[in-house]
Amino acid sequence: MSALVIAGGTVVDGTGAPGRAADVGVTDGRVDAVAAPGTIAGRRIDADGLVVCPGFIDLHSHADFSIAGHPAADTAVTQGVTTLVTGNCGFSPFPVGDLDTLRSASAFLQAELDWTWTDAAGYADTVDGTRPTVNLALQVGHSALRLAVMGGAERAPSPAELERMEELLAAAAGQGVWGFSTGLIYAPGAYGDSAEVTALARVAAAHGLLYSTHMRNEADTLLDAVREAVATARATGVRLEISHLKAMGRSNHGAVAEALAIIDGARADGVDVTCDVYPYTASSTTLTSRLPAWALDGGVERMLERLADGPTRERVAAGLRDRMARDVDPEGVVIADLPPGPFTDARGRSIADIARDLGTDPADAALRVLAGHRGAVSIVNHAMAAADVRTVLGHPAASVASDGWVLRPDGPGRPHPRSFGTFARVLGPYVRDGDLPLATAVHKMTGLPAARLGMTDRGVLRPGAVADIAVLDPATVTDRSTYDDPWQLSTGVQHVLVAGEPVLADGALTDARPGKVLRRSAPPP
Repeated sequence: MSALVIAGGTVVDGTGAPGRAADVGVTDGRVDAVAAPGTIAGRRIDADGLVVCPGFIDLHSHADFSIAGHPAADTAVTQGVTTLVTGNCGFSPFPVGDLDTLRSASAFLQAELDWTWTDAAGYADTVDGTRPTVNLALQVGHSALRLAVMGGAERAPSPAELERMEELLAAAAGQGVWGFSTGLIYAPGAYGDSAEVTALARVAAAHGLLYSTHMRNEADTLLDAVREAVATARATGVRLEISHLKAMGRSNHGAVAEALAIIDGARADGVDVTCDVYPYTASSTTLTSRLPAWALDGGVERMLERLADGPTRERVAAGLRDRMARDVDPEGVVIADLPPGPFTDARGRSIADIARDLGTDPADAALRVLAGHRGAVSIVNHAMAAADVRTVLGHPAASVASDGWVLRPDGPGRPHPRSFGTFARVLGPYVRDGDLPLATAVHKMTGLPAARLGMTDRGVLRPGAVADIAVLDPATVTDRSTYDDPWQLSTGVQHVLVAGEPVLADGALTDARPGKVLRRSAPPP
């Protein structure tokens, strides 16, 4: 007899195998049986007509900056997400060296943190103290390592500084993180060359960590960026995850097919490389990422000083105009959120539209917005092709991931809808329209990301696995969040269990908060 039985549903177990009629028994937080209907006794959750699958693992999230502010994680739970993988794109809230530089570098993520720790262990203890509804699996970011050791300087590290970054990475591995990430378009991570990244990736490999990379370019030199990432994995043996694979800018649409061919070639050679994707044609990031990299040398405060100096400001504007002539369309760069200031009412408006109101050009308008809000400006950037999204989503080595960080059900601004709807959108329009079989889609959200992380007791419904489970209606599950009206939760997920405790029941959030930071037991280096 099980303590709880999810009965009468179609089990899609996360392996990619077709669904089958079965009941799922749960006792003491783990699956104790997956058996023929009617053969397990226990308190029932009726899943008649519903799909029962593992809870979704969001392989690319920035929720480490928001979970403490809203540990109920409504936007994740209502999609069936039970584990958020954080520390992506080179950003993590640890290790902490100069706190002010770390806070300013990550300000666009609207951090809801009290910053009372210095390392991964302290951060994990703090999050556990908030009693989150869902789990977190942490990664440590390259930019955070650089900021802790050498600030925001645009230069190569000294041998001693590189050694110190390696030590901090190894220490984080010993404290239970699952991966190491880079964000090679973001300062200060962008200042690291291939040799520096390779040295750190070698440490990650020695500790069995995943290497997740927001590559150096996703536009004109996308293919070179893929080759660089693959070369790092080939040289070090690290497991490589290419984050949110995409081609930005109309002239680059279609390039994902060749990027995937490079990945396939590397996999055929034995390189352990996969990628992930979100089902939207717009990205979301910080407006500072569109500036020439040198403008951020020394951090956000130095950038603001440059924008206050006339000749230097014009150099920055010239670099931005060059990008706007190539791969950044100001009509598609929309203000998502910013702190109070002169452009507070510009949320939801494009840089081009703001420029027209000001009677200036888009580059100048962007710099005015950045100066007026001290660089803490997040954007939604419409620049991808729907056909490319489908191409990546359909690849067998591609996981589904949100790249989101908004966990609250309501708030200010126009955040990207991916925080609210990524997983429901794949299960709804993409599955029902025939882009993916249901079992394949579930595998891309469960078994595949679990395998990338090296998790052995999550991501698949089988006896002995942790009972992180989602129960959903395949006919009605859908995303409701849009670019114009993002603050809408997904619907169609009926029940969610985290470690066997119902956190969503009949579509409504419960008071249970059984989540925690999952600490990886690292093998000795």
